[in-house]
Parts: sequence; structure tokens; C-alpha cells
Amino acid sequence: MTETQPRSRDYTGLLSVCRSLTGDRASRMAGLVDLAWDALAAEGVSWLGFYLPDPENAEQMLLGPRRDKPACSPIGMHGACGQSFRQHITLVVRDVAALGEGYVACDPRDLAELVIPLFDSHGECWGVFDLDSFSRGAFTTRDADALHECLAAAGLTSDTPPAAKVF
Repeated sequence: MTETQPRSRDYTGLLSVCRSLTGDRASRMAGLVDLAWDALAAEGVSWLGFYLPDPENAEQMLLGPRRDKPACSPIGMHGACGQSFRQHITLVVRDVAALGEGYVACDPRDLAELVIPLFDSHGECWGVFDLDSFSRGAFTTRDADALHECLAAAGLTSDTPPAAKVF
């Protein structure tokens, strides 16, 4: 696929329903995945989900709630999710080829990625929210900011958005 103009996605409805998510962290993660998938699957998102650090191996992450196709688990910390987790930065990857060895290809059709680190009330990073697209240039910092706001509304991260790095 070729690079596309980034979509101007409307996150208003998603933000509204994210505020209503309740329960423990796992329940809110699962709820957010379903809500975000319903809102974004038709908007150029091919996959979305959470990755969490492996408590038994500091060099890898494990798959959490996700939609909709299969994904890799475990994944190494060298990939975009691991980089986002360790560096505490949002990664807006317009073309996954720019990551070179730092890209974990779970689906070879994916051409763009967005990874947002998640922080608890003590400022500790506990995981990442990851989105993929079959279109180059699918994500922007606007998407990152809007999704961070949705994650914060669901009580899954702090209110302060992390710095973003665009590839």
C-alpha cells in the first residue's frame, strides 16, 4: 500500500464512553479494547491492544486484551512497544520500515504503528497501548493525544501525556 493522508478521526464518542468504564484494570482494558475497536476498525486501524511487561523476563512483553487479528506474544523489548515502555515516550511510526531491527512484525501487512505508554498513579510505566494500520502514515500526534485522553478517561494512565517521537 502507499502512504495515505492521515485520517482526521473523531474521538469524541470514544472519549465519552471511555469515561463510563469501571471495574479493575483488566476489565477496563478489555472494555477499552472493544470500544476502541468498534470506533476505529473502519478508520484504518488493523489491530489494537495492550502489551504488558513479562514478570518473569525483563527482556520481553506479553499480550494483553486486543482486537482483532492474532498478535505476537511474547515480544522482545527491542521493538516499538518495548522502546515506548522503557523510554516512557509515545511512538508515532508513520512507516514501520523506519524502525529497522526495532520493528516486531506480527502481521507483514502492517505499515504504521502507534504506541502509547501507560502510567500508574505513582508514575510507573505498567504497559503500552499499541495500534497498527495497513496504511503508511496512518497515525499522527493528534491520534496519540486523543487516544491518551481516552486512556486517561478510562483510568488506565495518568492525565499528563508523555512526549512523542515521530518516525
